[in-house]
Formats: sequence, C-alpha cells, structure tokens
Amino acid sequence: MRNVWPLLIAGSLGAMGVQVASADNYQLLVGSYTAGQSQGIYRLNFDSATGQIDARPLQVIQSENPSWLTLSRDQQRVFVVNENGPGQTDPVGRVSSYAIDPKTLVLTLINQVQSLGNEPTHSSLSLEASHLFVSNYSVAEDPGGTLAVLPVAADGSLKPVVQMSSHPASRVNPERQMSAHVHATIPSPDGQYVFSNDLGADKVFAYRFDPKANPDLPLTPATPSFVQLPPGSGPRHLLFSADGKHAWLTMEMSAQVAVFDYRDGKLEQTQLVDLAAGQPVSDKAAAALHASRDGKFLYVSNRGTANQLLVFAIDPATGHLKELQRRPVEGDHPREFSLDPSGKFVLIANQKSNQIVVVERDAITGLLGKTVQKLPMDAPSDLKFMVRQ
Repeated sequence: MRNVWPLLIAGSLGAMGVQVASADNYQLLVGSYTAGQSQGIYRLNFDSATGQIDARPLQVIQSENPSWLTLSRDQQRVFVVNENGPGQTDPVGRVSSYAIDPKTLVLTLINQVQSLGNEPTHSSLSLEASHLFVSNYSVAEDPGGTLAVLPVAADGSLKPVVQMSSHPASRVNPERQMSAHVHATIPSPDGQYVFSNDLGADKVFAYRFDPKANPDLPLTPATPSFVQLPPGSGPRHLLFSADGKHAWLTMEMSAQVAVFDYRDGKLEQTQLVDLAAGQPVSDKAAAALHASRDGKFLYVSNRGTANQLLVFAIDPATGHLKELQRRPVEGDHPREFSLDPSGKFVLIANQKSNQIVVVERDAITGLLGKTVQKLPMDAPSDLKFMVRQ
C-alpha cells in the first residue's frame, strides 16, 4: 500500500500543531526514502495508552532521502542524513540540522552541508554534542564508503567535514565487499572512543576521540585499531549496554549478533548468536537492534525473506543473549524499529511493504503480542520519539 496522505507544504502544522498532548501522548519522527511518494520527514502523534499513531501529520518536512535521524540528548536538535547518491534526484550525500521547538516540537531547518560521500546512512553525536559522526555507506565500489567527522556549532549548525577515514575492504563477498561500506559509527559510553562498523571490511574500527588535542583531526586510531569479525559477516549496527560493560553488534550478511565485553576502548567478543542458523542466504539480513530501558531484553530485526523481530533475554552479568521469541513483522524489510517511551509497544518500520506496524509488548516478560495498528507510510526507514520539555 502506498502513502495515502495528501502533499503538505514543508513546515506546515495544520490545526493539530498547537494542541497540547496528554501524558500518554508522544510525538514520533519518521524518516523515509523519497524515491516513491514520501515527502521526507513526518511528525506524528502517538498515543501510548492505545498504541495508535494518528495518521494526520502534525508536520511534513520536505527532504531528500532523510533515512536516519539523530536526536540530541536535550532534544533541542535533530540531525538527519540525506542518503543521496549517483542516479538519485539529488546525487550528493548531505547532512541536515534542525532545531526543535521545546514546547511545540516543531522542526525548523538550521542548515545543510555535504557529507563528502555517497549514501550517508547513519550518524551519531559525540557525548558532549560537539561533533557528528557520519557513515557514508557508498553503494558503488568506487569511491567506496567513508567515515566523516563534522563539528557542531553551539547554535546547532553543522560545520563542513574536518576529517575523513576509509578502510581496506575484506573482498570476501565479490558483490558487496570489494570496497569499504561504513554502516554506522558509535561513540563509547565514556565518550573517549568511537567505533566504526564497516560492512565491506568485516571489521569494527576503533578510534580515540580527543577534539581538544587536535580540533582538525579529532580521531586517531586506538590500540588495537580494529576488531576482526568472521569473513563475509558484514557488521552493521553496534549498541552498548546501559552500564557500558557490554555491547552487541548485528552482522548483516551472516545474520548474527556478536556479544562483547567492553573496557577502556577495547571490545572482546564473548558470544556469537545466529539469527537464521541453517536457513538460506535469502533469510540473512540482520539490521536494527535496541534494548529495553530496564536492560533486560534485546530486540533484533532480521530482514530478507525471514522478516522477523527476535527477542532475547540479556544476562546482566555477561551481556549474553538467550532467545525468547521470533515474531513475524507482518511486512517486508524491517529496516528499523523503536520501543515507545512507555515500553508497552514496539513500532516497526517495514520499508518495502510501506507501513509502520505497532505491536504490543509485555514489559515483564519482554515478549511481543498482538498487532494493534498497520499504518500506511511510504518507505519508512527510521523512528524516533520526542517528548515535550
């Protein structure tokens, strides 16, 4: 089903834009791909009492391929990667910064800069919000993917790229690993290190982050400078535990999750979990992962022909995973998902079936229940919640 919403002028609010949300209401930002009917970023109301997303947008921000949204901790800014590249309407990869009104949550563009790479697919903020780390995936072998570092000014505006880094490819898979493909870059819990997951290299690269020592080159290789992963595994997204002692990594091409102990800039693998053991290659396309707020459960999406959300119990001492449930996402290609702030629902962005699916979640057992809504949305790619201050 395609997006049935009418075209709205960028930045328009409509009558609902000034309504005051109840304690059970949150606002949801949806990033998307715009090759079809999507206009860009959608701001919607979500009722955590019922699990319903209001189909009437509060705001539509016209933007080319705003596929990933990074909220600042104070929720005063949102940084958006515009996943553009050759052959698209806009062939230039870009990054956009928006201000968020603390009362209305209306988004206003601050500025936009080039990412100096093709198909920027992910971004993250340093802990003190001084720098944005952008992962230029680059679908094509030439020029390949890069990590770009952009300073962030006090007013939230993005400055031009000050540093770029690239990695040698593993070349294990001749179709997908003939060059670097940086998929995500994440700061460590203490903010002193940065870890860059390169699908094309089968490695997670480690950097020391010290902008005070050298503002123009804030990243330097750490020791050790990378974590080696299984050949052809294709690392994608990394998530640290709330206490900073463990980390989990999805490996897209092998449909696995690697579990690590973390200490002083070093990741040590302690477990490897198969999402599609014994299944055909078409079932192997691991993507997003998120933990519950209480740190007891990890949720992982697997795309391909599997199209599942997997639920794991987390051992608090080791970070190890025990599978509890495999649930169909009732759609195609769950690129991202999000647990709502109440913890009672999980929202799934099914990119290729053009829908957001809302399912119930039991906060005690971690298990996923019945589907409460399927909202038509053209090529959704990311979901982020906002709360009024």
